[in-house]
Amino acid sequence: MINRFYSDFDAETYGAVRKTDYRNAFQIDRDRIIHAHAFRKLQSKTQVFLSGEYDFYRTRLTHSMEVAQIGRSICHFLRTQGGPLGDDFFIDGDLVEAVCLAHDLGHPPFGHSGERTLQELMLPWGGFEGNAQTLHLLTETMYQNESGVRGMQATRALLDGVLKYKKLFTEFSTPPANHFLYDPQAAVRTFVFGAESDANVIPAELHAGEKLNAFKSVECQIMDWADDAAYSLNDIVDGVKAGFLTVERIEAWAASEALDAERQAWLDGLFAAMRGDRLENVFSAKIGAFITACRLRERKNFMSAATNRYRFELVVGPAAEREAMFYKKMANDIIFESPQLQQMEHKARKVMFELWDSAWKNYVERKGRIIHILPPRVGKLIAGEVTDAGKARQICDWLAGLTDGMIVRTHQRLFDPEFGSIRDLS
Repeated sequence: MINRFYSDFDAETYGAVRKTDYRNAFQIDRDRIIHAHAFRKLQSKTQVFLSGEYDFYRTRLTHSMEVAQIGRSICHFLRTQGGPLGDDFFIDGDLVEAVCLAHDLGHPPFGHSGERTLQELMLPWGGFEGNAQTLHLLTETMYQNESGVRGMQATRALLDGVLKYKKLFTEFSTPPANHFLYDPQAAVRTFVFGAESDANVIPAELHAGEKLNAFKSVECQIMDWADDAAYSLNDIVDGVKAGFLTVERIEAWAASEALDAERQAWLDGLFAAMRGDRLENVFSAKIGAFITACRLRERKNFMSAATNRYRFELVVGPAAEREAMFYKKMANDIIFESPQLQQMEHKARKVMFELWDSAWKNYVERKGRIIHILPPRVGKLIAGEVTDAGKARQICDWLAGLTDGMIVRTHQRLFDPEFGSIRDLS
């Protein structure tokens, strides 16, 4: 049965026409992401706690899988609510799953600490942004080969689904630390809007402030809420298991928060779940509540006539949004600002700055004898760039693509005299 929610406009691919088979366009998107090298690397990238430190903590991979499950469930729930959705008019669960699985592909090793470090390193060279890096992988580096194939030939709907932010780096009055696209990605943004140029389609008023960044397809909105639902709750669960979140620490935090009755009730429920060893069960039920807090609403904008992805928007119940924000703030204040996590950020800065400096001196400044410390393919990519900004982007791509283990071993090989046997070369 044809799903009338989507048209050929949504399924058009970027970069080249893909071969078709028994799958629809969005199933191919999902499958190509799952089988990509960049997706497998997420199993060894930090979500909150350093990957590999304990087997039961979430990594970027398990987090992405959980977001995908929540995203699909939101699609299913919305479809069960009837009009305007129906058996032949619905938000595609395969597409939303693909968007959710892809949403963290561009995030570097060491979690948010690594992202902040790369943002600092790349500020003079066009910036680094995790979501922009995801788009960079999907359109430029995934499935890249020497025959000239670049990116995964993703559909317009998938690329739009991962575009949490649509404003370019240089469209801000001052260089932003995050929430932007790379300037060369203007061509992808133009493709997403189906126009010959952005000037032909984007209303001038959307360029003011953060309005363009807030302009998202319904699949992107579902992914964004599924992501919030997953990490606002699961960071708390992992934090309790790791011993970062104890009743005593949470009580001390709450004492300075001036909680209202609603937040006090959430806090009391958390304490009861912790003391009764029912935290995972209680918070799993909260995920269900966050799913059923979703509704669809019709809207009008400059894209709504072209695609149903902009004709409808996701509306989340205010109470669910407030509860998610409550847990996110708790995790940030107690876990992410803790000395242990700050120590990891210090390590991330040291490792990334030293690797960047070594790569820059050997491949960009090129003073004296060049020592080929990077993989040959990366060296060729850097050499092929004619500007320092292009070379910086290639070094950034290399660093961002490393896993936690790979970046630590690479740093050890270069700077640890005791680490250097033939067995250490992997």
